[in-house]
Amino acid sequence: MCVSNSSNVSSNGPSDWDARHRAAAQSSFAEPASFVSELLPLLPTGPALDLACGAGRHTLLLAARRQNVTAVDNSAAGLEILAQRARDAGVAVSRARNSGTIGASRHGIDLIQADLERAILPADSFALVLCVQYLQRSLFDQITRSLEPGGMLLFETYTKAQLEFPGGPKNPEHLLEQGELRTAFPALRLLFYRELRAGKGIASLIAQKPFKANG
Repeated sequence: MCVSNSSNVSSNGPSDWDARHRAAAQSSFAEPASFVSELLPLLPTGPALDLACGAGRHTLLLAARRQNVTAVDNSAAGLEILAQRARDAGVAVSRARNSGTIGASRHGIDLIQADLERAILPADSFALVLCVQYLQRSLFDQITRSLEPGGMLLFETYTKAQLEFPGGPKNPEHLLEQGELRTAFPALRLLFYRELRAGKGIASLIAQKPFKANG
C-alpha cells in the first residue's frame, strides 16, 4: 500500500481517518492550500477531480465557482462532512455509485468513497485534477490519461525534506525524492515547479496536457 487516503500523513486505515475528520469538524474548517487558492482564477472550469479529498476543502473551493467536481476519498466520515458543508453552502451534492471507474460529475459535487489503489480513472475526462498531500505513484499514468486535452494538474505533497521538520509523514515511501515530482508526468507540459524547505518539505507542480494536433 502506498499511502492512506485523505492524506499521506500516516499509513492509518479509513477508520483512523474517520476519527480524525470527525474531530477536525468540531473545530474550524481547514483552509485550502495557498498553492490552490492563489491559482484559482487561472484554473480550468470544466469537470474537476479532487483525489483524496478528505473533508473537501478544495472541492468546496472549486464548487463555489460553479465547477462540477468529483470528490474521491476512502473516508466515509470525511465525505459526510463534505456533503453537509456543501448542502449548507447551497451546492448540489450527491453520492455517485462506486463502480471502480471514477467518472466526471455533470452537476455539482459527486462523492465517491473508494480505495484509490483500486480505482480506474477514465481517459480524457477531466479539465482539472487536484492531488494535495497524497502520494500514490501507481496513479501517475492514470492521472495523465484522465486529463482532457488542455486539462491541468495541480499536485502538491511532501518530500523527504519533511523528515527534518515536525508533523507530516515519516515513512520514506510516502515522501517524494528530491526532484522526483518534476519528472513524474513526462507526457504533460510543465508550467510551474518548486520545492520548499522552510518549515516543511514540500514540492508543488502545475502541468498541462497538450492539445491534440489537428488532422
